[in-house]
Amino acid sequence: MPCRTIAIANQKGGTGKTATTLSLGVALARLGRHVLLVDADPQGDLTKSLGWGDPDALEVTLANHLSAVIEGEGLEPREGILAHGEGVDLVPANIELAGMEMPILMAMSREQLMNVWLSPLKADYDFIIIDCAPTLGIIPVNALVAADSVLVPVSAEYLPASAMTALLKTVGRVRRQINPSLSVEGILITLSDGRNNLAHEVEQTIRAQYGGSYRVFETVIPRAVSAAEAPAMGASIFSYDGRGKTARAFERLAEEVSGRG
Repeated sequence: MPCRTIAIANQKGGTGKTATTLSLGVALARLGRHVLLVDADPQGDLTKSLGWGDPDALEVTLANHLSAVIEGEGLEPREGILAHGEGVDLVPANIELAGMEMPILMAMSREQLMNVWLSPLKADYDFIIIDCAPTLGIIPVNALVAADSVLVPVSAEYLPASAMTALLKTVGRVRRQINPSLSVEGILITLSDGRNNLAHEVEQTIRAQYGGSYRVFETVIPRAVSAAEAPAMGASIFSYDGRGKTARAFERLAEEVSGRG
């Protein structure tokens, strides 16, 4: 099976983007897939959530790889990849990534840098999942250029409206101008409280407005205290609360994603 690269993106924060990256990645690994997670957010939340609590102390991160591509340096693409006990590998990020915006903007083929770095790694993995920063800047655009598809987590706590429209327009521009094979993997409804009427209304609205043009996953990720607590333990929801409703939901999502290939 050829490697599939999925960018997890939404420029609005608070949608469960990092939790989706982590939990989907581990769920796919539990299905026997080889998975690489890429933290492409300078805040390093994915890195911290997997147990590396001080990302700034790491010697090699995504920033180093992007810089090496710009400068033509001989940094081995696999250098600095961290192995997590739950069967996924991680390319970490820290605040140095924020300082890469200007060098990337000044570089030749600036939208292709992440793609150039990731390409040799695809032989080693079934899935590469990129946790994008909540912006539509040059680094998330790099992720879209490197990706086969983009998965959009949307919180059931508010209507997505303008944020969703802006992201889908960006996906369309990247497809037309740089990466014609880029598709929308699907829209994932997250942080849903089944006791809340608003959550049901938001889900119905998303399926009605977007379901005709894009895949809206059948799986809905519920809000749960355990899901909020797991990152502090440096573990996925499967280690922290493997029998809980959130873990079961991500198992179903992994089957939906994996079955599409």
